[in-house]
Amino acid sequence: MSELSDQMTFMERVKNTLYMLYFDFWFQIFDVKRWNQFYSEVLGRPTTIYETMGKADFWLIRTYWDLEFPRPLLPNFDFVGGLHCKPAKPLPKEMEEFVQSSGENGIVVFSLGTIVSNMPEEKANLIASALAQIPQKVIWRFNGKKPDKLGPNTQIYKWIPQNDLLGHPKTKAFITHGGTNGVYEAIYHGIPMVGIPLFADQADNIAHVKAKGAAIRLDYRTLSSTDLLKALRMVINDPLYKENAMKLSRIQHDQPVKPLDRAVFWIEFVMRHKGAKHLRVAAHDLSWFQYYSLDVIGFLLACVATGMFIITKCCLFCFQMFFKTGKKKKRE
Repeated sequence: MSELSDQMTFMERVKNTLYMLYFDFWFQIFDVKRWNQFYSEVLGRPTTIYETMGKADFWLIRTYWDLEFPRPLLPNFDFVGGLHCKPAKPLPKEMEEFVQSSGENGIVVFSLGTIVSNMPEEKANLIASALAQIPQKVIWRFNGKKPDKLGPNTQIYKWIPQNDLLGHPKTKAFITHGGTNGVYEAIYHGIPMVGIPLFADQADNIAHVKAKGAAIRLDYRTLSSTDLLKALRMVINDPLYKENAMKLSRIQHDQPVKPLDRAVFWIEFVMRHKGAKHLRVAAHDLSWFQYYSLDVIGFLLACVATGMFIITKCCLFCFQMFFKTGKKKKRE
């Protein structure tokens, strides 16, 4: 959740480490007890979140290596991001006519997801004002009061066929909150993004796309018409953003097995073998101090300390004996 890439400066590595420690501390202090209680109530017996997670036979991760940064993983992990993506279907007649009316300028798709149904009137007008200044037509998924500054180039819909719009040849850019589903639909169709994350994993998703050169990130709290207009013009007019988006799209499509088929295979694999215990790492059975080898480190440090103590004692003994012998000879 630090919103950093895998290419970090020294200070970014410091920040990353502090974020990791902070989130671990916060989770251990405030969240673990509630999760343990929840899992125990659901399963009908005392258990913990870590015990339950450790028993997972297989993990299907809803991202893929076009967006993720390379890192080592266990054999019972598979990345199936974009499993919901599919080729675009024809748009409804009215919407298609509006899209075609955009001519060579094309359209911009704007959606902040299903959770955010509306926004403050002031913020909506601010966004509408920026959208009114671009030559593209805009399809905006919005469920609130119609903004006073809405331009003639913008159409508001309570629901939009997002995947079909992103797959339309006239779509030039996607303004998104950074939800995983929407991000992968945009990657699947090779559409550059303007990200306005709101909460949860959205900021990190946009940070990943930005690191890949296919998005610009804006802050919702400090968003201005100028910022949005500038970001839109950049992702639409700078060919590098489109090239990078298409590069991610080619990676997403270039898989020997489709993500959905791969997910189905692994689920059936686990069922056929009554679990996948042969892929489960033994680290799940270790305590935290065993996992970090603190007991081994402690033992080795104790051995070194004991050895140094014995050597020191021997040296002191030899020195004392030599000193006494020297004194004795001097007296004689």
